[in-house]
Amino acid sequence: MISQQRFSLMPTVVKNLLIINGLVFLGMVSIRSTFGVDITQWLGLYFPASESFNPFQLISHMFMHGNFRHIISNMIMLWFLGSAMENHWGSQRFLIYYILTGLGASALQIGVNGYEYYNILAQVSADNAQLVLSEGADLIQRNYNYSDPSMGALNRLLNTPMVGASGAVFGVLLAFGMTFPNQVIYLNFFFPIKAKYFVIGYGLFELYNGFSVSNSGVAHFAHLGGMLFGYILIRRWKKSRYL
Repeated sequence: MISQQRFSLMPTVVKNLLIINGLVFLGMVSIRSTFGVDITQWLGLYFPASESFNPFQLISHMFMHGNFRHIISNMIMLWFLGSAMENHWGSQRFLIYYILTGLGASALQIGVNGYEYYNILAQVSADNAQLVLSEGADLIQRNYNYSDPSMGALNRLLNTPMVGASGAVFGVLLAFGMTFPNQVIYLNFFFPIKAKYFVIGYGLFELYNGFSVSNSGVAHFAHLGGMLFGYILIRRWKKSRYL
């Protein structure tokens, strides 16, 4: 149980994560509208085989969001669930968990993309693959793509960055469900459901979408990666009595 005496509605780490995400989003929108430059091409996470990939993107992409709805939904979940977990765990442990699950989410999504990448390469000639590498990014930026399905799929994989805090937020969701399994959550503010059933249901929903929905623009396996690495981390912490 959370001690009501020391419970904070806006604990330090959650507050600063909300501020950073908000400022980055405002900066992204301002730069795009003023200069016509989309900074996601530098700060979003690209597949490692892409010429646009840079290691710092593993962190920076967690503070980028595609649109207003994207950031609002993530930040509401971060505030609601993250506040409970930071109060329960403490700021240092919560921050470590948040960053590690965000990295774990990226790792799983990159692994899935890697499997898809090598399957696509088997269907694309070396010349066409080189063509995608040399001009594909420019096509994506102009909202075009190749008519050839395999070249189009390769171009999307190499030149569409992943953005958002969703992987880490799903890790926090998993932690909340494991820590407060019987806490009631109200879906759409009306429908009560226990946290453990909500987490299980949401996880199954993401798994289904990951295998059945293609080119949706949503990194479903990153969401699953945040939950998977969160589960592993919590189990290891409990085993080592860190929790």
